[in-house]
Parts: sequence; structure tokens; C-alpha cells
Amino acid sequence: MTSTVGDVSTSGLRNVTSEFPVLRREFGGHPIVYLDSAATSQTPQPVIDAMTRYYTESRASIHRGVYPLAVEATDLYEGARQRIAEWLGSTPEETIFAANATAAINLVAYTWGRQNVGRGDLVLLTEMEHHSNIVPWQILCEEKGAVLRVAPFNDSGELLLDEFEKLLNPRTKFVAVTHVSNALGTINPVRRIVELAHQLHVPVLIDGAQAVPHIKIDVQALDCDFYTLSSHKIFGPTGVGVLYGKAALLEAMPPYQGGGDMISSVTFEKTLYNVIPYKFEAGTPNIAGVIGLGAGIDYVNRVGLENIAAYEHALLTYATKRLAEIPGLRIIGTAKEKAAVISFVLEGVHPHDAGTILDQEGIAVRTGHHCAQPVMTRFGIPATTRASLAFYNTKEEVDALVAALWDLKQGRSPGLV
Repeated sequence: MTSTVGDVSTSGLRNVTSEFPVLRREFGGHPIVYLDSAATSQTPQPVIDAMTRYYTESRASIHRGVYPLAVEATDLYEGARQRIAEWLGSTPEETIFAANATAAINLVAYTWGRQNVGRGDLVLLTEMEHHSNIVPWQILCEEKGAVLRVAPFNDSGELLLDEFEKLLNPRTKFVAVTHVSNALGTINPVRRIVELAHQLHVPVLIDGAQAVPHIKIDVQALDCDFYTLSSHKIFGPTGVGVLYGKAALLEAMPPYQGGGDMISSVTFEKTLYNVIPYKFEAGTPNIAGVIGLGAGIDYVNRVGLENIAAYEHALLTYATKRLAEIPGLRIIGTAKEKAAVISFVLEGVHPHDAGTILDQEGIAVRTGHHCAQPVMTRFGIPATTRASLAFYNTKEEVDALVAALWDLKQGRSPGLV
């Protein structure tokens, strides 16, 4: 299917929809309209093929064997690390693999945090954080007697940068902030946040899970101290994430877990730890997953992130306009700088009911608090319905969502009969 939105066409993206096998499925006689990419993006065939080749041609453990299969597997794994590092503007030594972005954030909280945060110190977050970038810092603060501070956002879902700056002071030890809100779509001014924090020599972690599918990331240009992401948000497999950290910080941090590749030598008297990044990669890793993430990055590079961003922006603009035409529909999160996420509430319809009824039309959206309950509290609502777009979505799919919501609003939905 080819669709034109503004002056951007999916045909210019090589008709990518056909490359995602799941999008061929039907449910209840309806072709799937997948609008939940902020939770998990779909996986293109080249990524599936890369992982299958590992399992069928190069299956072996890495870093240990000298026989051909082990060497092939190691080359595939470390080759993926090299490409991912280049894509982030990082180096292989500063590119650590974890289970996901959540695990990467926890790694920083439990190593750098435990080593550097003490009683009375402050950790600064924003009100729009995902639970994964709240709870690890709460645990740390409770353990160390530190204090969590939260910078607010306005009614549009935009961070109040002046308020954020006021919360920075000599007691602030760490800043952790989302690059893109999963619940609102807001793109935060992370470069300015880093600048403000660094004026007080405060390190900054950026949760980039929602940013990497939509925005070109250069950790050197951002000058952030840590950056995290999840593979399954950027067309790769689940079970893999990345932590970027500045080498000097990583060198000074203690290990997070023990065993496997993180060891240099072991005696019962003393263990010597491996160099970075391996110091933080205990045990046999998700080898196929890392290879798949590398293939996902290759796929994005082939399509072109600029093409993806332009298409998604046009589709977001179109979807926002169409949804705003529905009486009683309120969009939650109207920041000027947004990624392709639209959360909304529909007067008289609970979001869970909306999601269930849309499902009967083959339309997959996410409903609930989106692991961002403080955001819901800020707007005085229990939940939203969220449509999150990717470059494999089309104008026609947006029209299908809007038509189903019109039917729901007017009582014509089959779920209301």
C-alpha cells in the first residue's frame, strides 16, 4: 500500500509496509492497523533474517572459542556493537549491552548512584518520566537518604525549563530525564538540560527509549553522561538494550553483576574485572538479539532516518487534525515539539472500553496509564488511549481510527450494540 501525506509518500520509503510480516495479519476479518509502536515496534524481515542466520549458520558462544563457529558469532556480535556505537556517536568501549533500557537505567542507579549519592543529596527528574526512570531513583534515594526532586510541565506537556533550572543546586547529584515522553510525545530540550546540569558539574542520564526511532542521536553532540535505549522500540528484537556512558565514568563505576565476560581473572582471594564495556556484561549475552539490533540499525540507515522523521511528522500532523474534528475528544499532550504519539480521552467513554471496541475493528492501540502514572495524575485522568505511529503506518490507517472513533462516539460501534 502506498500513501501520501503532505508531500511525503511511503513509496519514497520503498513501500516499507510489505517488509513487516506481522502487518499482513488480519483479526476478526479486518487487516491489522498497528498503532502501538511506542510500546513495541514491529520487526522487518531483514532483522528476522539476520537473527535466523545466526541460529542456523553461526550458533555458538562468543569471546571464548577459537573454532570457526565461535569466531563467526563473535565477529557478528562485536560487529553489531561497532555499528551501533557509530550510529549513536559513541565508541565500542562506551557501548554496553543490557536487557533493555530499564536494565540500563538500573545499572547506572545501582553502580554510579550507590557510589556517589549520599544522605541529603538530590536526584532530579521530570514529571513526565516513565516508571523505569522513576523507581530505580526512588529505591536509591530511600537506601541512601537522598531526596527526589521533580521538575513540572505545563498544560501542553512541555517541560518548564525555568522550574527545572531552579531545582538545580549544589546538593543536586544527578539528573535523569526522558528524551521523548512515551505518554505525551513531548520532545524535551535535552541539550539545554545537559548544559544547565553541567554548569554545576551534575551528570545527566537521558532515557532515549522513545527517541531513537524518530530522532538522530549523537551522544557527543548532546554531551550527556549516559544514554539508554531498547532494541524493541527501534525495529529490533526484545531482550536487548544499550547503555552509553562516558568512558571515565564507566571506568570508575563498580560492576553491576558478577560472572562470565565481566571477569579478567578469579582466585578465591581476589577477582580482577574486565575492561569496559565487558565489565558490565556478565554471563552469556543475548547474542542473536544484539545481532538483530545491529540489523535493525542497518535497516533504519537504509530507509533513512530523515525520511522516516519527515514522513512521521506529516502523518502526526494529519492524525492530530483529524482526531481534533471528533466532538468530545481531547488530546493529552500538545507540545510544539512532538514525536509521533497521540494520547487522547473521549468524553463519556473509558479508555479501556475504547481500546476494546477499536480492537473489534482490527485497530491496535494502547490504553491505560502507559507506565507514567504521574502524567495521568497531572492531568486529572485515570488513563488515555494512545495511538503511536511509525513509518509503516498510513493515512488510510489514521482514517480507519478516526472513523471507528466517530462510530464509537455516535453509538454505532458493534461493541455498543
